Amino acid sequence: MERVVITGMGAITPVGNDVPSYWAALKAGRCGIAPITRFDVTDYKVKLAAEVKDFDVTQYVDKREARRMDVNCHYALAAAQQAVEQAGLKEGTFDPYRTGVIFGSGVGGLQIAEQEIPKLIEKGPGRVSPLSIPEMIANMAAAYISMRFGFKGENFCPISACATGNHAIGEAMRTIRHGYQDVVVCGGTENGIIPIAVAGFQNMKALHTGDDPTCASIPFDARRSGFVMGEGAGCLVLESLSHAQARGATILAEVAGYGASGDAYHITSPAPEGDAAARAIAGAIADAGLTPADVDYINAHGTSTPLNEKYETIAIKKAFGEAAQSVKVSSTKSMTGHLLGGAAAIEAIACVMAICEGVVPPTIGYQQPDPECDLDVTPNTAVEMPVNVAISNSLGFGGHNACVLFKKV
Repeated sequence: MERVVITGMGAITPVGNDVPSYWAALKAGRCGIAPITRFDVTDYKVKLAAEVKDFDVTQYVDKREARRMDVNCHYALAAAQQAVEQAGLKEGTFDPYRTGVIFGSGVGGLQIAEQEIPKLIEKGPGRVSPLSIPEMIANMAAAYISMRFGFKGENFCPISACATGNHAIGEAMRTIRHGYQDVVVCGGTENGIIPIAVAGFQNMKALHTGDDPTCASIPFDARRSGFVMGEGAGCLVLESLSHAQARGATILAEVAGYGASGDAYHITSPAPEGDAAARAIAGAIADAGLTPADVDYINAHGTSTPLNEKYETIAIKKAFGEAAQSVKVSSTKSMTGHLLGGAAAIEAIACVMAICEGVVPPTIGYQQPDPECDLDVTPNTAVEMPVNVAISNSLGFGGHNACVLFKKV
């Protein structure tokens, strides 16, 4: 089987619009959460979100073309362009039919539906945009990436809520490992700070409703009370080691393990016993031919909800055994909020950068330990240490669990 490596990465996030600025913000413990500016929140209980800031889509997409896309596609194309450029994927360096795209979104173009449905109700079917469907469907980010760069291999869009990005990375790894593709551009994107999404999550009581950004997204802290909506995209270029070496590409890290499972339990709550999540974590470690003691860092799902960290802690302990007490853990959602379908992709990038630079990013805002979350959560300050192996956990609504393992080459 082929070994699979990462040769390019791109990120649009609430704390930076490229990988260097995103990573610098994580190391510094910079919070990207602030009052919502996307729409009037007067009638909303939720006042805060982690918005992408100072993003100019025209740096990546023609203004006329951009008007025909949902914002989630803007973020995806920008992140993909950064990743493809870093990887040095130029015409003639890849076989188009052996270069694929696996790129997902949790909700796709929900903003388009929000805009078009009132037209249907108030003005009739003739006023609905003829582009509403291609602007709305969640696979269009993957489609636009393939069209932009001429990638004609496998092309599809996983949709598994918060686990979307890890499923994309894991399936990309598998399709390269087994020889179906040489290169796969993968990741996830989301445009979730819109009225219908915030209202729905708010009324589900899933979102934090306070107005202080410093204690809004506080994973593992006893005061945690709900997640903070984020937005953005992350993209990684995966390719076989032999293909990367043949074209002289710079290798950032190896994608060495992938585990996935389903809770078969509840539409929103993780399973209390954590068995399926533990199976995904253990599966990724075993897939890489490693043991829990080999893992230096876990980028936790860590959403800042009362149930998630309690049950994720249980899952980590079941998967790691005694090694759970020594492994470094952190939730970068404390800084970025929760990007839904884009979350795992930017968190994978954080794992790769932790390996490249030997730095574990912190969990910021941590003040009150929760005895039920008694892991080393890297509170408030980044830690410099060798990171040879890192894993990223994602646990999505509906019980979708996905874990990806990265290691130093």
